[in-house]
Amino acid sequence: MITFSDATKSPRWLNLFAEAGMIAAAGFSAFLLRFEFQVPAFYLSHLNVALVVWIVIKLSVFHWFRMDRRAWRFFSVQDVLQLVRANATASIISSVVLLFATTGFPRSIYILDFILCCLFVGARYLSGRILVEARHSKPGAGRDILIYGAGGAGVALLSELRRNPALGLNVVGFIDDNPHLTEVYVQGAKVLGQGHELSAVATRTGAREVLIAAPSASPDEMFQILQHCQHAQVRFRTVAALGEIIEGKAMTAQIREVDVQDLLSRPQIELDHGLLHEKIEGRVVMVTGAAGSIGWELCRQLARFGPSRLVAFEIAETPLFHLEREMRQKFPELDFRAEIGSIQDPSRVSAVMAAHRPSIVYHAAAYKHVSMMESSVIEAVLNNVFGTYHVALAADEYGTDEFVLISSDKAVRPTSLMGATKRMCELLIRSLPSSRTRYVAVRFGNVLGSNGSVIPLFKNQIANGGPVTVTHPEMRRYFMTIPEASQLVLQASAMGSGAQTFVLDMGSQVKIVDIARKLIVLSGFVPEDDIKIEFTGPQPGEKLYEELNLDDEATVATSHRKIKIFMESAASSRIADQMDKLHHLCDTRMVGEVIAMIMELVPEYTPSDRILSQLPSAPVRKAVQQVPLLSRAAAAGVAP
Repeated sequence: MITFSDATKSPRWLNLFAEAGMIAAAGFSAFLLRFEFQVPAFYLSHLNVALVVWIVIKLSVFHWFRMDRRAWRFFSVQDVLQLVRANATASIISSVVLLFATTGFPRSIYILDFILCCLFVGARYLSGRILVEARHSKPGAGRDILIYGAGGAGVALLSELRRNPALGLNVVGFIDDNPHLTEVYVQGAKVLGQGHELSAVATRTGAREVLIAAPSASPDEMFQILQHCQHAQVRFRTVAALGEIIEGKAMTAQIREVDVQDLLSRPQIELDHGLLHEKIEGRVVMVTGAAGSIGWELCRQLARFGPSRLVAFEIAETPLFHLEREMRQKFPELDFRAEIGSIQDPSRVSAVMAAHRPSIVYHAAAYKHVSMMESSVIEAVLNNVFGTYHVALAADEYGTDEFVLISSDKAVRPTSLMGATKRMCELLIRSLPSSRTRYVAVRFGNVLGSNGSVIPLFKNQIANGGPVTVTHPEMRRYFMTIPEASQLVLQASAMGSGAQTFVLDMGSQVKIVDIARKLIVLSGFVPEDDIKIEFTGPQPGEKLYEELNLDDEATVATSHRKIKIFMESAASSRIADQMDKLHHLCDTRMVGEVIAMIMELVPEYTPSDRILSQLPSAPVRKAVQQVPLLSRAAAAGVAP
């Protein structure tokens, strides 16, 4: 806590002496006002007694209320209220003492003393802040900037910038879209206009940079702000998300470039930290595919809840090396174990499980690129299906309490092989016999910024001058941020009781072309004028839109508003019983028979033309003709 002496750089006794002086001045002034500046000799003895009582009692009460530990350079309305409470308490106690100590004491002086003491002591505190603010509010030698947003966040940012002149940012005014604020002064800074006037304001003031302080702005409102900044040809950055402001983090430390996630913002996640601590703390946890986008973030989130050991299983050596370095730097007390290996190697999986015996396994390892898997049927099945099979069996063999499969919305009525393998994994873990392990799946959509996602691709295309390639103007997807997806996976798994498929609330689907346009604007260009957008046509296996559940899956609410359970008819043991046969077909690389078997086990799967073109025989083509019209509509992207 900052003490008063810390704030003033003065000795404690000097501060107390100054405080006593203000109290005495207030009391003396009360007598002068009461007797019109001519205190009768009879009342001088009353004055002397009153001054001693007021100084002793008020200094004691002020200390009890911690008024002597207030930093005057940050003196605020809350401090004023505390001063009034402290002075009221001290005045009541003083009045009681004076009633017994003297006779004939004028009652009006009690009220005058209370009012004047509040004014004098408050003025002493406030004068210090005025001096500091006056010194810092002088125009500096730094860059002239505008703050977009004259609300609470903008005012807090202005105050921080004034207290930190070393940042080299001189605020010349506000921009705010509320027309009633135009020409209004906010803490000495003028609201110079609305967003559509930004270009003229920037020209008039010479400001070449805008700090956006609008944490509650919707994605559409944020995009409109960026367009105003782009039209004005000024640099723009943003500050602290609303959650960071609530947590009290310094806003100046949160100044950063605007990201596409700001334009696709979603409500802040509310996690049940108590449940997660109970689930994870003191237990051994294992993450497969740990160096991937989701696996890496899962490790970060898991480390916060105090596992006794965190095992990261990954085949990619270099990313795992970097993950290990980050975890040891950020969580030095954590027992972190990096294990190299492939989920396709059952002996290696068993060896790692036997060595660590994890209580919880988060299975994030998988091949995820849709178009690539269309050309690699056998590899997709061996990795996604049999990799899951090996890890799930080893989890049960070595006493794992819970196995959590990271699934995908592409598993719903799949038109891609990747989606079909994910659906097979969902069905597989529900059909496995288990002595103690609870198997659950968590299904969600695309992750913003993950390896291989559209965001890095678009950024690279923009950096190269375009064009930005989008498959179809109506192509749309569910999107989540990496931290959001990882946190909700943990929350869903903490609720799991086995044989369940959880689906995360991903809001509304977003058009891919809208993301492309927003990224172009974020990069300082005008869509179509500076950077072209080209439509290349859907890739093999792609839908125009994704779905979250099958027709036979009923929605069941959970205690968390952003997590639901989809219950479907009980899974048979057919998939588990067919694994040996499927593995033999993969070993002999009989692609046609593998596809036919997948279609048999996942009846809603509709193969793409690329898959069909690889087949040397006709069994799958015949099967496709029997696929219901509803699945064909979904595959084409037509709403059923």
